[in-house]
Parts: sequence; structure tokens; C-alpha cells
Amino acid sequence: MLVAACALMAWSAPAQDAHVCPCGAHPPGPPKDRVVTPYAGEPADMSPYAKFAAPYDYNYIHPNIYSGAGRDAPEPKDLKEVRIGFFGPIEHNPDQAFGLRMLHGAQLAVDEWNASGGYGGKPFRLMLHNDYDNWQAKAVYGEDRPTDPTIWGSASNEAVKMVYDDQDWAIFGSISSESTHIAIRVALRAEIPVVNSASTDPTIPETYIPWYFTDLQDDRVQCYTLARRIFTELGLKRVAILRVNNRYGRFGVLKLRDASRRLGHPIVIEQKFMPGDMDFARALKVIQSSRADAIVLWADEAPTAGILKQMRALGLKQRVFGAYRTLGPELLAQAGEAAEGFEAVFPYDPTRNDPKWIGFQQRFEVQFHEPAEQFAALAYDAMNALLESICKAGLNRARIHDALANIDSYDGVTGHMVFDPNQKNVAPMYLATVHQGAISYRLMPLEKQSAQPQAGSAAATPLPYARVGEEGVSYAGPGRGQDQSDEVRVVLFGPHAAELAQSAEVQSALSVAGGGKDWKLLAIDSKQNWGAASTQLVQRLMNEHPVAIVALDRDAAHLSEQLALKVFVPVIAMSDDKTLTSTNVPWIFRMPAETRVSAAIQMLRIAVGQGGANPDRLREVLASGTALGGVAFRSTGEPIIP
Repeated sequence: MLVAACALMAWSAPAQDAHVCPCGAHPPGPPKDRVVTPYAGEPADMSPYAKFAAPYDYNYIHPNIYSGAGRDAPEPKDLKEVRIGFFGPIEHNPDQAFGLRMLHGAQLAVDEWNASGGYGGKPFRLMLHNDYDNWQAKAVYGEDRPTDPTIWGSASNEAVKMVYDDQDWAIFGSISSESTHIAIRVALRAEIPVVNSASTDPTIPETYIPWYFTDLQDDRVQCYTLARRIFTELGLKRVAILRVNNRYGRFGVLKLRDASRRLGHPIVIEQKFMPGDMDFARALKVIQSSRADAIVLWADEAPTAGILKQMRALGLKQRVFGAYRTLGPELLAQAGEAAEGFEAVFPYDPTRNDPKWIGFQQRFEVQFHEPAEQFAALAYDAMNALLESICKAGLNRARIHDALANIDSYDGVTGHMVFDPNQKNVAPMYLATVHQGAISYRLMPLEKQSAQPQAGSAAATPLPYARVGEEGVSYAGPGRGQDQSDEVRVVLFGPHAAELAQSAEVQSALSVAGGGKDWKLLAIDSKQNWGAASTQLVQRLMNEHPVAIVALDRDAAHLSEQLALKVFVPVIAMSDDKTLTSTNVPWIFRMPAETRVSAAIQMLRIAVGQGGANPDRLREVLASGTALGGVAFRSTGEPIIP
């Protein structure tokens, strides 16, 4: 059974700096109201609805100031030690290695403060609590029982123990966002600071609970940084996601999906794998069939290494990017040459020659006999910020909160940090690149970088933050092979499709469409149960391989457009809704709503005669601007009006 408290470790080497504790002689007041915009450094081109309207109010740009009576609580006089609850996965947990590294970073900071006198001669002490210590199943499984992150009772039980049994002055942890969410809800009731260095869930500080502080950039900043690199710097358009199927992966990619959509290139496919899986062939083959030109991974180092090696074995050559937990020495050791060119975001530059950083690495390796990686380094900085705040504020939880909330910036061993009013680090991240077995780092700003005008030249015209269709829309994927040899099949999808397909006018158009091949309409009526209609449409597209879809109204066109992105088939949309052609989808071609089905068939007949009964070449003809029976389209799919 885990010992409840961590013994103080002897530390003979000198600390990084001599810490002097004022023991609350001049406690800080409540944080001042301040406004920091945009929230989390969100770039304008990735901001929701920025193209259409300005919101009347913004969330999370002001501090959430604690206004309770806790500041008036007297400081206890009979304490022999100052306790801090440590909450992390340190045994019987898949993340145990990360939790122990986090513990070591925090413990080193505590040891160094104690070597300088602690809190007025009283030592700081970490009280250890294991995350997901599944106490509910103890009677069945005994001490060595399974742990399950879906059982939240354990997290809340440990948080309550830290507050009321241990009488801790703050809680440090955890890695799991589920447990951290539970801890801050206990903190809201018990009025105790929660300091974090490892959870990236952006919804934690967005609960408006004022007791939370973190020195790690969250998934929002990570996703925006990746989006800037992938879509703006590299100009990639078809991006897939492969992620672990847990809360870390599920919440991690949300803002990347949002950013990709706002930049005009929605994620083409998202595949998942279960924690512990190491066979990724099926997911990679699905991504390969989607014709993605880049893959973003949301996982840890070991599965990332496995994915990279299996990609090379399958012949996949897409560029690969990852979240910060994908990167580290374990990746290089396991992936080898397969990691070449891999890029990931990272919270700091571990290769810099900063004396503070180098000294920390040396001290950490001497004490724990391993290099300090991100979980250890960020925990060290966060613990130092907490201990400094305790010494400034005195032994009063509310005043400790004030001291943490008054940190606008902080210089730790990992570098310079910038904190927003939600008490989270929003400093720009670094882009790490693997090349020839080594990792290099460069600062990656969120804002779009534009070329500066040369000296003496006129000021450059400001560039628009996004373009949708102004530079044309194209398809860069591989071809679909040979033409349909037997007959030309076209899906007719919309209200009363079956009746229209059998009408004399449409049958007459089909009889002259031939060109040496039979033409067949696959009619699907949309005025039925919508699930049944969409299922029939998918079955027709996957089983009968039509060369095109003729969508009879706006609703049918929007659904057809979404499926066209997956199966690469042109859609002739008979609708006046211009939003159909506003999202850079290369497979949509809009005709006026009053267009007759026979006219659409005639136009397709001419296009097939020029390009063949092949969806890819048919799309090229439609997007070429060539007049087809009096109809021509721009590359965006909008009709050319004479």
C-alpha cells in the first residue's frame, strides 16, 4: 500500500537559488481586474464567426476574483510542517511513469526550499495520493486491483482526504483531466488552490472556478499552433487525425477541428485507437484511402513510435505532426529512422544553453538518476511558483490563491511564461522537428506571419486573414482509375426523385445521352426518413460507383457534398444556396434551383463525352470553365453568369 506521505529527501548539493521565505509578512491583495484579449492568444483567422460578426461579449478575458471570507482566517501557530497534497498516477496506473516524473520534479523543488529553511524553519512536505486508486473494488480484487479512469469516486475521495484529513495548504496535480476536474470542484467547496503542470484539457480553467493554476499550455494553444504550421506555413489541405480514444485524445483535437474548419480545410477523417493498442494498420489504411496529405497524432511517445514505424511499413509518406506528449527520447529510441521529419508542438526548448535550465538538469539527474523530461521540468516550475506564493501569502489558502492569481509572468527553468486572467500559461509554444536522430526547436507564434516590406518601399497592403475560393479550388489526390466500361450511372437524389427519373422528359434526355454507353439513373427519394435516405445514398455510392450525383434541392445538396468529400464524386446541386460552394470543396457544382433535371443530364452528357466516365476527369472538365451545353462553372463550383 502506498505510503501516505513522502519522506523528506536529503539534498547536499546547493539549490538553484537561495530561497528566502517572508512567511506572509506582506501578503498580496486580491488580483486586480485586467483584460487580456484575445482569449488564449486566439488568432483572428481561427476565431469563431470572425468573418461575419463581432460578439457583444467575450468570456474568460477578465480574472475570476475570489470574493469569500477566507482571507480573514488566522494563521495556525502550532504547525510542525507545511503540507501540500500531491495527486498523481504513481502506482497501478498506465501513466505511472509520467506521474513519477512529475513527482520527482515537484519533490526536487520542495527539497531545495527546505534546504533554504522551508517556511520559517518549518519544512514543506508532500502528502502523496495515487490517482485512480480504485478503492471501490478492493473487496473483490484486493490490493493489486485494476484501475479505471471512469470511476470518479476515487478522485473525489482522495481530494477530500487531502483537504480534511491531511490539512494540506494546496493540491498539486493531476495528469488526468477527469481527476483534475473533480479536484477543482472539491476546491470550490473547500477553498483550496489546485496547481497543475500536466493536464492540457482547456475546459478545466473554463469552469470559472478561481482556485486553479497551471504552467502548461493547454490543448487550445497546442491546436492553434499546429494549425498555423500545417495550414498556413505548409499550405496543406487534406489533414487526418489519429488519436487515442480517451478524454485526453477526445478533448485534445477539438480545437484543431475548429481551426481547420475556420481556415477553410476541414479535417477529412478522424480515426481512433484504444489505450494500450499497438496495431494501427487498420486505422492507417482507412486514412490512406482518404487521400490525406498530413496526419496529426494525439497520443504518447510509445504509440506514436509504433504509428510512425507502421506508416513506413505500409508505404505511407504523409507528413506527420503531434501534440506535446508524442515527443521525447522514448520516441527517438523506439521509432528510429521512421521518426525522420516528424513535427510536434512543445512547451519549451530543452536544447537551449540557459544556465538555469542546465543547472536544473544536472541537479535532477544527480538526485533521480535520469534526465529531466517535460513532466518533471514543468512540475518543478509549478511547484516553485506554489511555494513562492505560500511564502508571500502566509498559511492562508485564500491568500495563497491571491498570490498565484497575481502572477502575470514567470521565469522558470523551462523559460518565460505568460499567464492570462484564468491563471494558465498562454506563452507561444515551440515547434519541434526530428532530423537525423535529433530534435530541434523553434518558437512558433500563433499569429500569421507576413513578409515585411523592404526599407524605403511603400507599406505592404495588409493581407486578408483567410481566403475561401479567391485563388481557385483544386483536387490534388490520386486518380480513380479507368472509366466505367458498361454503363454511366448517375445518382438522382432529392424530393420525388423516382417520379422524376421515370418522367418522359428525363427518359428522353437519357436516351440521347448515350455516347456509346447506356445511362442509368439511381433514384433516391429524400422525402422519407432522413436516416433511411442517407443510408441508401451511401450504399449507392459505395456499391454502384456512380460518376456523379444530381441533388434536387438544398438539403439533398448539402448531404451529398459531405459524402462527396469521402467518395470523391462530383455533385450537381440544383440550389440557390451559395454556401454550398463557399468551403473550398472541389466536388460541388451549383446550378440555379429552377434548372430542370433534363438540362443537368444533358450537361453531364457533354462533360462525360469530353472527359470520360470517370469521376476525377469529370470533375476536371466541370471545373475548367468550359461551356457545357450553355452551362459553365468556376473552379469553386459557382456557375459563370454571362
